[in-house]
Amino acid sequence: MANVKVAPILVTQLETKKRSPSFWQSALRGVLRDRLTIAAISILVIMTLVCVISPPIVENVLQVDSERTNALDRFLLPGEKGHILGTDQVGRDQFVRLLYGGRVSLAIAYFGSVAGIAIGVTFGLIAGYFGGLIDDIISWFINTLSSIPAIFLLILAAAIWSPSPVTLVVLLAAFGWITTCRLVRAEVLSLKERDFITAVRAMGAGHWHIIASHLFPNVLSLIIVSLTIDAGTLILIESGLSFLGLGVQAPTPSWGNMLTDARTFLVKGVHLIVWPGILITFTVLCFYIVGDGLRDALDPRTSRKS
Repeated sequence: MANVKVAPILVTQLETKKRSPSFWQSALRGVLRDRLTIAAISILVIMTLVCVISPPIVENVLQVDSERTNALDRFLLPGEKGHILGTDQVGRDQFVRLLYGGRVSLAIAYFGSVAGIAIGVTFGLIAGYFGGLIDDIISWFINTLSSIPAIFLLILAAAIWSPSPVTLVVLLAAFGWITTCRLVRAEVLSLKERDFITAVRAMGAGHWHIIASHLFPNVLSLIIVSLTIDAGTLILIESGLSFLGLGVQAPTPSWGNMLTDARTFLVKGVHLIVWPGILITFTVLCFYIVGDGLRDALDPRTSRKS
C-alpha cells in the first residue's frame, strides 16, 4: 500500500488546533495569573471554612459560651480574662460571636445570591428565547418591580414576616433576581439569532434542549460574575436591614446586627464596632474583587499573554 503523505501546512494547522486551549481553559489561566483575584478567593474560602467549622472548637478551647452572659465581664477589652477580642454589653465573648455571626452573614450571602440568580436566569432564558407574549409578561413584571425601590419592598416584607436567616434568604432572592434576568434576557436575544442556534433548530432540537444545552452554557460566564457580585451586595443589604431593626434578630448573631447593636456603646465598647465593620468591609471587598477578576478572565475580548 502506498504511503499517504499529508501536506505540511495541514499538519501544522491540526497541531495548532489541538494545542489551542478552550474558552474555560483560557479563563482559568487568566484567573490564575491574577494574583489579587486568587488572594481574594483564598480569603473567602478560608473565612467560610473557619466560620463553618471552628466555632464549637474555639468554644471548647477557650472555655467560653457564645450565649452565656456575665454582668461582671461587660465591655472587657481584647485580651482581658482570656477573651481574645473582648466581650460585649452583656459579657458574651466577641470572638466566638463573630464566628457564629459569620456563619449567618455568609449563609445569607451564598444562599440568597444562588437563589436569586436561579430565578433570574430561569426567567431571563424563557423571556429571551420565546419572546412574544411571554417576554411581554415577564418584562412588565420586571418593570413593575423596578419602579418601586427594592429597599422599600424589603422593609415592607420584613415588617410583615418575622426576620430570620431563612426569611431573609427568601426575601432577598425574591427581590434580587431582576438585574440578572435583564442581563440574561438581553444576551439570549442576541444568541438565539446566531447561526449555530439556527442550525440546531433545523436539525430538529426541541426548545428546552436548545435552552439547556446551547443557550445556558453561553450565559454561564455572565452568571458566575453576577453571582459573586450579588453575594457581596447581599451582605451590605443584610447590614442595612439590621440597622433599621429588620435584619436577623437577637440573640442570633450576624455581622450586621452586631455592628448595629455596638453603635449604642461607642464610648464604652469601641472594639465592638471595629471588628464587625472590618469583616463586613473586607468580605464585601473580596467578593467584588473576585467578580471583577472573573469578569476580565471570562471576557473573550480581553487579550491574554501566553
